Amino acid sequence: MALTSPLMNVMVAAARKAGKAIVRDFGEVENLQISRKGPADFVTKVDLKAERVIRDELLRTRPHYSFVMEETGAIEGLDKTHCWYIDPLDGTTNFLHGVPHFAVSIGLEREGQLVAGLIFNPITDEMFTAEKGRGAWLNDRRLRVSARRDLNVALVGTGIPHIGRPGHEKFSAELNAVMAEVAGVRRFGAAALDLAWVAAGRMDAFWERSLSAWDVAAGIVILREAGGIVSDLSDGQDMLTNGTILATNGGPLHGRMLKVLRAA
Repeated sequence: MALTSPLMNVMVAAARKAGKAIVRDFGEVENLQISRKGPADFVTKVDLKAERVIRDELLRTRPHYSFVMEETGAIEGLDKTHCWYIDPLDGTTNFLHGVPHFAVSIGLEREGQLVAGLIFNPITDEMFTAEKGRGAWLNDRRLRVSARRDLNVALVGTGIPHIGRPGHEKFSAELNAVMAEVAGVRRFGAAALDLAWVAAGRMDAFWERSLSAWDVAAGIVILREAGGIVSDLSDGQDMLTNGTILATNGGPLHGRMLKVLRAA
């Protein structure tokens, strides 16, 4: 059975409602070339609309919780012990180019601990969910990380710094070091889904820099509940604040990935 609880039901309803709007707008991508205001303006409107839908749905049943959102920023609620982390459209560049690989991401922090996560690709209808201590799920199927223990058979995901982002030289060094050790490297363009895919065993590890809390909060919960390990690139637990992350299937792979990345 898929994970159900009053909390998760609220999160799922919010994600599905936003997902419907995103899918409708995805159908308009082919018309962007004739849009006067241009694609960037269009995507901003899509993001803002989806974020507003999610926020309104969550506020209906949890009216006092705080929010940290990609588009609107932080909103402090009366209840400061609970905080939602929301990315309404992770993988915006994919969306803009008609690539059906993007997601709604909703994470919940309670008293400083991440306790629930949801990542939803509305195009494929894949809903990844987890609550602390209750396991991780993909729709109605229980998730477990892969069992691969050696880097030379591992498939590893990453994120590449694009124009305007720092760290190109550092990334190039890390990529060269990792490529020399693993079976393959992939760059899919949506960090939330990358984390969910490690949880699902589709990839064995994922690393990236310059991420925001809303990119990773949900995925951290899902990965942990699927049996994986997540840390920042200093092997600490400051993923939400320092913008770096390494997610693996656990076991020896985590230490080996850290060693390779540090050596680079």
